[in-house]
Amino acid sequence: MPSIRIQLDTDRSTARHVLELHRAGKHHRESRDAAREEVWRLGRTPAGEPVFVGVSNGDPVRLLYDVEVNLDTAR
Repeated sequence: MPSIRIQLDTDRSTARHVLELHRAGKHHRESRDAAREEVWRLGRTPAGEPVFVGVSNGDPVRLLYDVEVNLDTAR
């Protein structure tokens, strides 16, 4: 299934916290929910849980998630 890369603006403190949780094998529920909502906002239907892929180096800092989507459905 295809996936969409979602970029969520955040602050450096939250980005560090999400990265630490990821390295510990845990999830940051708020940012995962925000990534899922962004997919819906873009008119696609999420087909799975958002997968954390990293943090951007830019300013503003962004959390990066890949979300599998169904292409045959839209909201």
